[in-house]
Amino acid sequence: MTDFHEIRFPTDIARGARGGPERLTQIVTLASGREVRNSRWAHSRRRYDAGVGIRTLDALAAVVAFFEERRGRLYGFRWRDRLDWKSGPPSQAHAATDQVIGTGNGVTATFQLCKHYGTGIATYRRPITKPLPGEVLVAVDGAAVDPAHVASDATTGIVTFAAGHPPGPGAVVSAGFLFDVPVRFDIDAIEVDLSAFEAGEIPRIPIVEIMP
Repeated sequence: MTDFHEIRFPTDIARGARGGPERLTQIVTLASGREVRNSRWAHSRRRYDAGVGIRTLDALAAVVAFFEERRGRLYGFRWRDRLDWKSGPPSQAHAATDQVIGTGNGVTATFQLCKHYGTGIATYRRPITKPLPGEVLVAVDGAAVDPAHVASDATTGIVTFAAGHPPGPGAVVSAGFLFDVPVRFDIDAIEVDLSAFEAGEIPRIPIVEIMP
């Protein structure tokens, strides 16, 4: 994306931020009192407040500089979600068998990284488009793939097998990875009252996920 900068928001500030996923659900109440519910979005969208992580004037100045470089809402950037940035549980190292990303047919050589949420009939499959460079591990039918035979694009999350090495028919392709969330500022102005800031009042700096 030409309107995206492959740079991460300062992680020490993001660590103290607040936020998480949101959905858009339309609910219609019928005359009988029963409800009809419809999800308007295919994917959840994450929102954060970066202002919560700002504790010092130096941190505030760093965020303002980062905001200026992104030109407000104009350019997207990477965000580290401290709750959700691994293909597996937060407390465990990622492994090549963490997430199933596709099934081979002997011809297809490209697969989109993804992460699954839940284990029931309504499991959510989330596309992962900003993996960390050098942190993508791939396996076919549980066996690790030689890094020389597969490559991953850190800007799109697409895994590509080298010519002559596509997964065979019915082969399960899985991956383990670390990743960032593609986001942008959701404001074009940061208003700071320094006297209030020094008294403990922090500015609100909303950040929103860029949908795939």
